[in-house]
Amino acid sequence: MSAHPHASLALFLLVAVGFPLAALMVARLWFRFFQPARPGATKQDVYECGVAPTGDSWIQFKAHYYLYALLFLVFDVEVLFLLPFAVAFTGLPAGALVAMLAFMLLLAEGLVWAWHRGHLDWS
Repeated sequence: MSAHPHASLALFLLVAVGFPLAALMVARLWFRFFQPARPGATKQDVYECGVAPTGDSWIQFKAHYYLYALLFLVFDVEVLFLLPFAVAFTGLPAGALVAMLAFMLLLAEGLVWAWHRGHLDWS
C-alpha cells in the first residue's frame, strides 16, 4: 500500500505526461542529428499521389460543402442516440422522456438555425 492515497494517481499523471514528452524529445534529437535539412526544388515541390502538379496549389474550396457535411453528421448521429431510446422506451422513467425531448428540442433549434442562415440551400 502506498503512503498517500493519491500517490498512484500522481505516478500515473507523471507517466502520462513524461512518456509523450520523452518520445518527442527522442524524435527531435533523431531529426537533428540523423536527418539534416537538405532543402531543394524537389523537396519543396507539391506532391499529389505521384502525379506532377499542374497549376496553383492554393485552391479555395467553398466552406458551404463542409457545413453541409457537418450538418449531415450531426443529424445522422442523432439517430444513433434516438434508436436505443426508442427500443427501451417502455422501460424508462418519465425523466428519460424529458431528457430526450430536450435533446430533440436542441436539435430542432439547430436545424431551424441552419435553415434560417441558408446552410441547407444547395446552390
